[in-house]
Amino acid sequence: MIQVELASLTVDSRGAPVVILRPIEDDRDHARLLPIFIGVQEATAIMLAAEGTTAARPMSYDLMVRLLEALGGSVVGIAVTRLEGGTFYAEITLETPSGRQWIDARPSDSIALAMRVGAPMFVAKAVLDEAAVTEEEASGERATPASPPSEAEQESQIAAFTDFLDKVDPEDFKG
Repeated sequence: MIQVELASLTVDSRGAPVVILRPIEDDRDHARLLPIFIGVQEATAIMLAAEGTTAARPMSYDLMVRLLEALGGSVVGIAVTRLEGGTFYAEITLETPSGRQWIDARPSDSIALAMRVGAPMFVAKAVLDEAAVTEEEASGERATPASPPSEAEQESQIAAFTDFLDKVDPEDFKG
């Protein structure tokens, strides 16, 4: 397993939210990015956690944290474990009074939960080898070495996601 961090949260050209994970230890000249398409609600939850913001009322992931705490459990970490037929699979590792438990979950839900509790995130090496792209490939560049996004690029990504959120119908978040 390779430890990763949230590199960015963006939208593709069709407006679909994409979470981008980056290995923490990757060589910056050969950095890989793992894009995973996610739902709007999950993107919102991840963005709020990344910003350290909370919703006026608890979201599902806040409720999960409260339930775990009430039952004496905690999130040890999450892992994107495999990729089958274009679908990513993940698991959440919990420490509970009855011992360690592994829960099957979607990567988006796992990331949203991990971001709330500060748990480490991992991706199986085989998944990175199969689905990751280099920063050059992600940006459409070829021969230039990868470099961290500039402040202007980061602001552009944030602006694109903010614009996406401004256009989301509040009805999408009911239920």
